[in-house]
Amino acid sequence: MWDLAGKALILVENLSVPFDRRVWQESTALRDAGWEVHVICPRGAKRDTEAYAEIDGIRIHRYPLRAATGGPLGYLKEYGSALWHTYRLARRVGKVDVVHACNPPDLFFLVARAMRRRGARFVFDQHDLVPELYLSRFSRGEDFLYRAVCRMERATYRAADVVIATNESYRQVALSRGGKSPDKVFVVRSAPAIERFHEVEPDESLKKGKPYLLCYLGVMGPQDGVDYALRALARLRDEQGRTDWHAAFVGGGDTFDAMVELSRELGLEDSVDFTGRIPDEDLVRYLSSADVCLSPDPLNPLNDVSTMNKVMEYMAMARPIVSFELREARVSAGEAAVYAPANDESEFAKLIALLLDDPDERRRMGELGQSRVRGPLSWEHSRKALIAAYDSAVE
Repeated sequence: MWDLAGKALILVENLSVPFDRRVWQESTALRDAGWEVHVICPRGAKRDTEAYAEIDGIRIHRYPLRAATGGPLGYLKEYGSALWHTYRLARRVGKVDVVHACNPPDLFFLVARAMRRRGARFVFDQHDLVPELYLSRFSRGEDFLYRAVCRMERATYRAADVVIATNESYRQVALSRGGKSPDKVFVVRSAPAIERFHEVEPDESLKKGKPYLLCYLGVMGPQDGVDYALRALARLRDEQGRTDWHAAFVGGGDTFDAMVELSRELGLEDSVDFTGRIPDEDLVRYLSSADVCLSPDPLNPLNDVSTMNKVMEYMAMARPIVSFELREARVSAGEAAVYAPANDESEFAKLIALLLDDPDERRRMGELGQSRVRGPLSWEHSRKALIAAYDSAVE
């Protein structure tokens, strides 16, 4: 490896950095490989609020951004603002060797194309399949906005010198729908930072006097299935006759308030806590205390082929998982999870009950998951693939 591999500019819109764990892992991996790394991202609401920060050698340029409201048209306003600020800050960063754009949105190829005139190569880091995201989030069908996001995805694929996919399902889309050459598509799986996810002494107070704690960790958006989890918990109570549990939902998102209200409508307000986003030390305390973790993402065009970060994080904490039957959920978790038929809340509840009654199976599943995250699914494998993708881009 050379002394200075080059100058890389990473563009990300949906989270601030270093709060975006995947982007932060990629940034530090590139730094360790000799790259000068700049990141352009939005400012956070409560963290990552400075306009500029240099953290561990990573130069981070942030812009103000108001999150979308009001459906698809709100996202057009958000993405337009993000694109303008990103272009403005990219000009300030100056000449780079690689523009590394993380989606959504599939619009940063416009910035990459402008910088390509000065010799930059374009790496497209496909975090989401935006056409599938649109279908799954808005239920509007293949309307004119769907056709527009398909065109943006095609333009991004065409502009990219290299594509980074988060799993094999996404890689196949890049090869088929994107028409990319197999030697220009690299799988860089998201993997939890092991040093962040470490078991601590369980906190029995989190169970609120019950024998068992159920835990959900993650974003609460329209496609994330928190409503499915809550209805499954109501069925666990009503159909399985189980009231020997308490549940914690850790995280925030667009539907947070609606999910709190749904829990009240289902009569679960005394059985469920909603913590919002919490510090890491509290997060590991909840997961270390959990007996079963929930991955209730329903089957839809996006979820079936996406790797869920929460599944990987549950596994890092050696926790057994209940999931719906999704293609990439099974690829990630294997025997560390049990799988209910897609979107079947009664079966989901039944599987929770079965695991609560089988501590040996819970322990076996947890150990299997942890060994997968520390072995074949570890960040070390992804780091090597990331560096190989960059080598291919600049060769």
